[in-house]
Amino acid sequence: MKRLPLLVWLVLVWGALWQDFSAGNLIFGALIALAVAQAFYLPPIELSGRFNWLRGLLFMLWFIQQVMIASFQVLYWAVVKGPRIRNAVIAVPLRSPSDLLMTAVGHVLSLIPGSLVVEVDRGSATLYVHAMNAPTPESVVKVRQGIQDIEARLIQVMGTKEELAAVNAERAGAPLLTHAGEQQP
Repeated sequence: MKRLPLLVWLVLVWGALWQDFSAGNLIFGALIALAVAQAFYLPPIELSGRFNWLRGLLFMLWFIQQVMIASFQVLYWAVVKGPRIRNAVIAVPLRSPSDLLMTAVGHVLSLIPGSLVVEVDRGSATLYVHAMNAPTPESVVKVRQGIQDIEARLIQVMGTKEELAAVNAERAGAPLLTHAGEQQP
């Protein structure tokens, strides 16, 4: 019974992937979901117990805006700079050790053109991100701060009360403290 939300989610993803929500396809998807859940260890997803619907809506609008802006930036870089563009792989330490938040940050980041998560270190809650147009140390810092801002926005939507308090303290001037205990400027 504890796995029921996971199984329902897997069936919905199955239907979406096949773009077919007929009864036969969903039943077949349920059988596959059961087989996957039995064959592979799936760690439990720990939810914070809070979800801010207003922040979620604002996040979705912000996300759509970022996708549109980044699409035009990548188009500009491809047409104007072409092969002269310099990319970087950047280590981005996160505040939260939550698998759910790390996954959400990674997916949001990968859906915004110009960046892609290439590695995740769960132990230190660090994402390694390939970012376009990061030729200088200042641009690397800017990219890192942008990714940490995505995490802060997601914490406002669904983070724990402690994580939300830390983000609010940062907004009031406290330094960003990552999960690994590092202080970020």
